[in-house]
Amino acid sequence: MTQRQVLESLSGLLLGMFVSILAGTVVATSLPLIISELEGDQSAYTWVVTSTLLATTVSTPLWGKFADLFNRKLLIQLSLGLFVVGSAAAGFSQDTNTLILFRVFQGIGGGGLAALSQIIMADIISPRDRGKYAGLFGGVMAVGTVGGPLLGGLVTDAFGWRWNFFIALPIAIIAIILLQSTLHLPKQPKRKVHIDYLGAILIAAGVSLLLIWVSLAGSQYEWVSTQSFVMVGGSILLLAAAIFVEIKSPEPIIPLGMFKNRTFTLAVIASIAVGVSMFGTSVFLAQYMQLARGASPTESGLLTIPMMAGLLISSTVFGGMISRRGKWKAIMVTGALLTVIGSVLLGTLQYDTAFVLVGIYMAVLGAGLGMLMQNLVLVVQNSIEVKNLGVATSAVTFFRSLGGTIGVSVLGSILGTVVAQSIKENIAALEPADQALAGKYLGSGTIPQISQLPDVLKTVVESAYGSGVGFVFLCAVPLTLVTLVAVIFIPNAQLGTLNAVQLKKQPKTGAMAVVNRARERDDANDTLIDVSTASVALPAVGLAHPTGSIPAVSTTQTADTTDTSNSSEAGTLRR
Repeated sequence: MTQRQVLESLSGLLLGMFVSILAGTVVATSLPLIISELEGDQSAYTWVVTSTLLATTVSTPLWGKFADLFNRKLLIQLSLGLFVVGSAAAGFSQDTNTLILFRVFQGIGGGGLAALSQIIMADIISPRDRGKYAGLFGGVMAVGTVGGPLLGGLVTDAFGWRWNFFIALPIAIIAIILLQSTLHLPKQPKRKVHIDYLGAILIAAGVSLLLIWVSLAGSQYEWVSTQSFVMVGGSILLLAAAIFVEIKSPEPIIPLGMFKNRTFTLAVIASIAVGVSMFGTSVFLAQYMQLARGASPTESGLLTIPMMAGLLISSTVFGGMISRRGKWKAIMVTGALLTVIGSVLLGTLQYDTAFVLVGIYMAVLGAGLGMLMQNLVLVVQNSIEVKNLGVATSAVTFFRSLGGTIGVSVLGSILGTVVAQSIKENIAALEPADQALAGKYLGSGTIPQISQLPDVLKTVVESAYGSGVGFVFLCAVPLTLVTLVAVIFIPNAQLGTLNAVQLKKQPKTGAMAVVNRARERDDANDTLIDVSTASVALPAVGLAHPTGSIPAVSTTQTADTTDTSNSSEAGTLRR
């Protein structure tokens, strides 16, 4: 592919990533109106959101595995097609049941777009050059995550809620056309493919049951209840059975051997905590702006721009810096540290905190996430075997979504408990007449509309949500510390200079096999040796010469940098 074709293909991938993120966030501000017009109840309200998150999370590792087995260009076009059909059908829904069904199709397509766009980027761009483009992906995720609710509010006010589903259709169609005309990937070699259907079913069932539990616990039933024990126990049994099946399968959906790679394992741990911060800020900051500061949905979206700006600027600037210098460790550690600091600062929020300070706190957290999110995918892609590129990339995305969904549900339950207790205590301190007024407006237990409350109750509710959201961010601080520790211990491997397609063409014998095996054992020792001077013991086999002849190679010789630099990607060999 030419440089122009690479950039055009990336445009298609970025558009695909954007619409997949937008699917889950654009309806956030218009959901009360949607459920009201379709005559749905609170359960339908929950499931319109949960169904998409569930489908996206569960399908992500499956798309990643298919990417290692089948034509990736065909797969991403299929995921875009599913997304287009699901979005169009959702926009024409006449009741909540059909809306939930078509949101599932949206989620399945979105899961493919989230995983495959990053996998294909690894096919056409080397790890060394991938940093600046990964920054663009991080920026797109920021715009989709934080800007989605703002866009949804504007579209709903101007055209009606159905256009929340239609607005992404032209973007997805443009992405399909761009990828069809500019993306050129070599065909997968023909071989007998074994699809682990049983493992896929067990993983999907186990994760689905877990996500359904965290989505409904605290609202439909108590966290500690018979339903909770049954669902958690069932999820554990299903996932344990999935692990057993994956160990035995010749083509597992998630190869458990990847967890022997220290970079992969630590990146997965860090991604879980990053998911909580990324999803949590979009949910809880919106509640803070609307319920603690009295902002409208559109104003709420505008007030979270510092968060989006911090994430977009940092991911773009530092992504480019990684590509220029080839150094990533200091940037990621700094990003993890900023995430901790940003969470602590947001933990100080009150209903009367100055907006300037709130903006600074959001920008700090956004900058930290921008330096982390896509670079976690980058270091995994740089360290994993090329045959597992798809499943490794999708696994990081999967655990980030899983952590975010579970974390937001648990923290949301904490917020509900804290807010209810605070409101109860504040009402007890009011005059008897005001207490009666509180019973009228707040007695139902539903989330109130601040603009419709008397002034005395506005202060009560705003104070409760202001301090409650702050407490939730403090609860997330231990998770950000886990991210910091995990990033610190990720091996500081150099970024390679070959893309995945080029790596697949490299022979796996002789010196290259030695270098590749050493590269894959980055968890054993991080010390680097320059292969241009190091003496390496090689097996007595021939090395493919550029001219096509096979020169003789002695049992022990100095590794030639011309042959080994490509296979190790970084021109180095770990002891």
